Amino acid sequence: MMKRYCVLFSILLYGCSNLPTAIQNTPFMNLSYQQVNSDAERYRDIPIRWGGVIIDIENEAQTSLLQAVFHPLDHSGRPQSHKPGIGRFVIKSTEFLDPAVYAKDKEITVAGIITGDIELTIGKRTIRVPLLTATAIYLWPDYPDYYRQPGYFYPYYGYPIYGPPIRGGFYGPYYR
Repeated sequence: MMKRYCVLFSILLYGCSNLPTAIQNTPFMNLSYQQVNSDAERYRDIPIRWGGVIIDIENEAQTSLLQAVFHPLDHSGRPQSHKPGIGRFVIKSTEFLDPAVYAKDKEITVAGIITGDIELTIGKRTIRVPLLTATAIYLWPDYPDYYRQPGYFYPYYGYPIYGPPIRGGFYGPYYR
């Protein structure tokens, strides 16, 4: 009898998985941006899952290079774009990524293989950032920024988030 409940509970937990199917079954190692950025060659050919916000996209003859700002992922695999970005990384895809679809400021989660680093010129500075070859890319649908809505209740702790003034008011129902 207890085994039946355990199996049923396991099935229910599996059904509650919030990861999009495009990236759900891809193998990955949990490496931080700082680890890979400090020595990308050391982590070459290791599968990872990262997310961020699109900055730019460049389509070449055979590949697309998508540049993003790294944001840590939440429990559902979505980039936590309400937190500060950590650094840039580049995603290389053999598929054509339409700039109208993969537009600036869209959130993405990518499963891919670390293939080293790439040199970028930003303004007058040249920097090296991690380069990933994508095995799966998930473009998140737009939704209202709930973390910035007045009176938003943070789901993990059950109390409102209060912060700096926005449009002349404060977050939360008590400061209106």
